[in-house]
Amino acid sequence: MARNATVLVTAAGTVVAQGIIKSLRYANSGRSRRVRYRIVTADMSAQAAGLYRGDMGILVPSASSKDYLDSISAVCSKEEVSAVFVGSDEELSVLAASASRIEKETGATVMTNSEGVIAIGRDKWRTFEFLKKNGLPCAESALPRRRRSFVREFGLPVVVKPREGHGSLQLFIANSSEEVDRAIESIEVGGGRPVLQQYLKEEDEEFTSGVMSDRNGRVISSISMRRRLKGGQTYKAFVGDFPEARQSAERVAVAIGSRGPLNVQARMSGEEPKIFEINPRFSASCPIRAVAGINEPDILFRSWVLGEEIRTKDYQSIASFRYWNEVYVTQSTFDRTLSEGRTSKKDSFIPDYF
Repeated sequence: MARNATVLVTAAGTVVAQGIIKSLRYANSGRSRRVRYRIVTADMSAQAAGLYRGDMGILVPSASSKDYLDSISAVCSKEEVSAVFVGSDEELSVLAASASRIEKETGATVMTNSEGVIAIGRDKWRTFEFLKKNGLPCAESALPRRRRSFVREFGLPVVVKPREGHGSLQLFIANSSEEVDRAIESIEVGGGRPVLQQYLKEEDEEFTSGVMSDRNGRVISSISMRRRLKGGQTYKAFVGDFPEARQSAERVAVAIGSRGPLNVQARMSGEEPKIFEINPRFSASCPIRAVAGINEPDILFRSWVLGEEIRTKDYQSIASFRYWNEVYVTQSTFDRTLSEGRTSKKDSFIPDYF
C-alpha cells in the first residue's frame, strides 16, 4: 500500500519546479507506486502556472525577502510537509543554508545539496577549477583578464557567459576579439561576472546527465540523454545508455561530494565527454527521465525521507519532443489568489486539445 506524503515545490512558475511537479504526478499514476504525493506549490507570483497545478498553491515572498524563510517554515508546519523540493537557482543557497533550521522547526527535509556543492556548481569559474583539480575532462575556461591569450590558444568562436548564470541568459558566442570585448562589457553592465569558455563544436553531441546520491554520497541513480536546446532548455531529447557521459557524471558527483540531485552538462570531444557545467539541483528535464524509468524526485524522497535502499540505473531508451501548453483559470480565481494568497488544482484546467 502506498504511503501518503505532503511535499512542497517552490518557485512553481519555473520550468524546474514544473518538471518536479510532473515527475511527482507521474509517480502517483504508477501501478507500483510506493508513495502517494500531495503536492503543495509555492511562488511569489499569482501568474505562476505551476501554482495552480498543485493540490494547493500558496503565495510566498521572494527568496531575497527577510520574510521568505519564515513563510516557508509556516507553510511546512501548517501543511505537514515531509520534504521541500527547490524549484529555482535563486532559492538554492538560501534553503540549503537553512535546511537544518527548517527541519528542526517543521520536520520537513530540504532536498538540496550542501552549501559547498551549490557554491561550486553555481559559479562556472569555480566549477572549472574543481574539474581541473580533480582531473575531470572539461571545457577550458578563463577570466576576462586572460581573454587575448585564451583566444590565441583556443581560437574563435569563444563562449562568454556569466559565472552565476543559468539557461541561456546573457550567453554569447563571440566570433571576433571585438565581440568578446562587447560580450564581457554587456555582462558586466548587467551586474554579472563574465567567464570565457572553450567553444565545443559538436552541437548534436550535447549530453545532460542526472545523478542522485543518498545521504552518504553513494550514487543511487544515473541517467543520460542527448539533447537539443532552444532558449537554454532541452526541447528534443534522446534518452539512451551513453556510458561515457553517465560514468563521467557519476565521477563528478563522487568527487564533488554530492548529496542529493546533480546535473552535469557535457559535449563529446572525440570519444571523451568534456564537461562545461554542473547544476547542483533537479533538472527541468526530470519528467522525461521519469517516463524513461528514473523518477528522480521520487527516488530521492524514498531514499532521504523513507530511508529506502535504492540502487537503480536501468531505464528505457526513448525520444522526447517538447511543446507549449497552457493552464487556464477564471478571472475570479486569479483575483481570489491575489487577495487570499492561495489556490488549488481544482481551480484550474488544461484542455486535452493536443
